Formats: sequence, C-alpha cells, structure tokens
Amino acid sequence: MTTGFFHDERCFWHSGGNYALTLPVGDLVQPLAAGGLPESPETKRRLKNLMEVTGLLSELTVASAPEATRDDLLRIHPDSYLDEFKEKSDAGGGEMGPRTPFGKGAYEIAALSAGLSKAALLAVMQGKMDNAYALSRPPGHHCLPDWPNGFCLLANIPIAIEAARAQGLLGRVAIVDWDVHHGNGAEAIYYDRDDTLTISVHQEFNYPIDGGAITDRGRGAGDGFNMNIPLPPGVGHDGYLAVMDRIITPALERFRPEAIIVACGYDASIFDPLGRMACSADTFRLMTRRIKETAARLCGGKLLLVHEGGYSEAYVPFCGHATIAELAGSATDAPDPLAHTMERRQPNARTAAFFDDLIGEMAQELLANP
Repeated sequence: MTTGFFHDERCFWHSGGNYALTLPVGDLVQPLAAGGLPESPETKRRLKNLMEVTGLLSELTVASAPEATRDDLLRIHPDSYLDEFKEKSDAGGGEMGPRTPFGKGAYEIAALSAGLSKAALLAVMQGKMDNAYALSRPPGHHCLPDWPNGFCLLANIPIAIEAARAQGLLGRVAIVDWDVHHGNGAEAIYYDRDDTLTISVHQEFNYPIDGGAITDRGRGAGDGFNMNIPLPPGVGHDGYLAVMDRIITPALERFRPEAIIVACGYDASIFDPLGRMACSADTFRLMTRRIKETAARLCGGKLLLVHEGGYSEAYVPFCGHATIAELAGSATDAPDPLAHTMERRQPNARTAAFFDDLIGEMAQELLANP
C-alpha cells in the first residue's frame, strides 16, 4: 500500500493576530504568554516531528505541492473575496471574518494549504497513491465562499474536489467531518447539490453556535444529502464509534461515493481546549479503520484525510500518529501516554446508555428516508 503525506514547512509560518485563545486582546482581555490563537503551527509541526522520530514518515510517500491556482480558487470563491484577501495579505495582514486574522503573505500560504489538499486528492484519483493525508494549514472546513471564519481562510476540501471534477476524475464524493466543530463550510457550498454527501459529526452548539442542526438536510436537489450529527458533550470513545457504525457507514453505503474525504480534526479529544467530547488517540485510530474499510468496499479504497482542527499541542501528535499509521497500515506505534487516564474518564454506564439511545434515535431520523 502507498500512502501519501502532503505537507510544506511554509504552512507552519501562517500567523494570526493578537488574540488570547479566541478573544481579541484589549479592554479586560490580557495577552497570553504564548500569545495568538489556539490554531498554532505547533500541533501540526509536532505531529510531523513525532512521525519522523518513530520512523512512520519514512514509510509514507512524502510530497509538497504548488499553490492552488486562481482558477482553482474561483470554482469556490468569488473574485471579490479573493481580491480583498490578496490586497490585505499584501498590505501586511488583517481580518475578514471572526477569528480569522492573518499576517503578510497569508493569501499565498492559504493557497498552498488548498494546493496540498488538491494534489493529494488528484494523486489518489489518478491511482498514484492508494490513499493520502494532507497536513493542510490554515484549515478550511469553516470557510464559506465569501466569508471566512473559525481560523479558515479558503475552503480546502471543496477546492480540491472541484479541481478533480474539472479534470474528469471525480463525480460523486462524500465528505465526512469529524472535527469537533460543525463543518459549516462544506454544508453551505454543497447544500443544493446531490453529487456531494456532506456528513458532520460535532459537539452541539459549540461552533458555530447557530448551525449544525439535525434538521438541516439540504435544499432542492440537495435535499437529504447533508447530514448533521450534533452530539452532547462527553459522548466519548464508544459514542463516536457507535456514530460511525450506526449512522455514517450506512449513509456512505447508501450514497456509494467514488471517493471519501475526511475533514480530520482532533479537537474531539478529551484534552482539547475547544471541545468537550472525551475521545482518545485510539478513537481516531478506530474511526480511521472503519472509514478505510468502508472506502475499500465502496470506492476502491480512494480515501483522503485533510487536517483540520485540534489544539492540544501535547496530545494532537499522538492522535494524528495513530490516525496516519492506521491509514497506512503501519505497525509503527507512538503509544498514547495518556491511555490509562482516558480509560477512567469515559462515561459511566448510565450516561453511556443515554448516549446510546440518543444515537439510535438520530440514526432513525437521518436514515429514515433514502
């Protein structure tokens, strides 16, 4: 098996503004010692470093990619948005939406981030690689065509999808978003279309607080092709695997995509500052195993994971390592140093039974109509 790993050091050089967590510094909000947004380069850089130290990186086909072209970006974003972004980027940076500050050169770095996703998807669809992982930064799953938010400046995954479609390499595609926050970007872009199934499993009322309802199913031709799975805090390892088995896998089997793309955030881990879902590195390993098996059955294994959120600098590398090792079918391991803690922090039997009933009800509602 050949697994691609697409990354570029320049993506780690993207910088945000003067924030403390997600709050602009000023008035009564004091600067943090480390400074900046929680979306920092260190979670991604430390993941790549861990893979080098364990030897996993040497088992992958490692590549960079050129920036996504203006034509690539225009398939998703209007001229006016790109022009404003480029102008502010060239002038030293700024902010165009909530929690999306950027510095000088961010336009080119964001285009590179999208380019990594594009190149990875094209490699998979052309048969050059069995599957791939794009360490894209800045992330993209919150970005709407003309409105950035939630650290996301360009819609990386839709840009990659439409580039593959423009080359005649892809028709029906499914996006599975297991970032802890609602995948509102892909939802908005594909809400009226039936050639793209968008599935978002997320913590309810986290971010954005006014989206991600189970009743938001799509519109017109897209009716039924958008699925939201909003979960209460604390669902944990067993709950996420139940969602995979009882909702996501059956939905994929019914849709029968030609490729599956995962918006792969690690902020559902129990140690993340922006989520409260109690997942572990093993949760991500086993979710990857399930989605990989499903891709093998449905679309010849054509699977791409694109890095999104995850803000624990200490723990994201272990979640990412477990995910990528599973994707590559590798025995190279980075043992989770907090596994023993995770075992004691899962829901008790009564709470787990409540979550199981809730997931069963959601499965009935989401899968009731073909």
